[in-house]
Amino acid sequence: MTGPFTEIAPGVHVWRYPVLDVNVTVVRGAGYALVVDTLSTAAQAEALAAALADLGVTRYGIVNTHHHFDHCFGNATLTGEIWAHDETCRLLRDEPDELVAGAVERHSADHPELAAGLPSVRLRAPDHAVRGHATLDVGGRTVELVHPGRGHTAGDLVVRVPDAGVLIVGDLIEEGAPPNFAEAYPVDWPDAVATLLPWATGPVVPGHGAVVDREFVAAQHADLAELAWRIREGHADGAPVAEVADRAGPFDAATRRTAVHRGYAELSGRDA
Repeated sequence: MTGPFTEIAPGVHVWRYPVLDVNVTVVRGAGYALVVDTLSTAAQAEALAAALADLGVTRYGIVNTHHHFDHCFGNATLTGEIWAHDETCRLLRDEPDELVAGAVERHSADHPELAAGLPSVRLRAPDHAVRGHATLDVGGRTVELVHPGRGHTAGDLVVRVPDAGVLIVGDLIEEGAPPNFAEAYPVDWPDAVATLLPWATGPVVPGHGAVVDREFVAAQHADLAELAWRIREGHADGAPVAEVADRAGPFDAATRRTAVHRGYAELSGRDA
């Protein structure tokens, strides 16, 4: 049985979880697997544990692609050692209350039932910090963990499965919705995605939405690069955030406003 998982390449399975349309990926080796991201709540993670059992996965490690709640708040419910970028480890270890409060505030209006369940979540920090690159042996399969630079967050981690041609990119790429710039680095983000392009030779699993391909990644890179250029130009000219955001460009106006605000802070060397 595969349960809710779909096999997108030999031994690589994706569950497109309906709440927030978030993806969980499993890379299976001989007697061991790697689970990429753990969903939002204990209840969701319990459903994930049951789905892993249906898939025949009993021994596994975990990777968190970044610190946002829908990718790592299920950590404590699952077993197995966890790898994440150093910044993700720091936030989950040192700022759990702030992470929970921020998630509740962001989703109390659009997903009130989900937000109501978040305060009871016990956060679990990863066991292993990755700063630049790490290689894991997943039941005889080589899997690479790579931090391509700041983008969606300061601590994005990409999972590369070379023998299957699969790239798991977290929220560095979004399908079905515009990229989320709330904690992003819009000026650096295109460079991070450019690092991924040579590896995008097969299925690419975004943080949310349908599995995509290199063409989709390249198109989103072009949009991110155009937006970064507009932010640089506006910052150099001293143009107000609203003026730059309201000009025609990639993504919707509200997304551009957040991106320009974050980008100006990035260029000024300060927190937004």
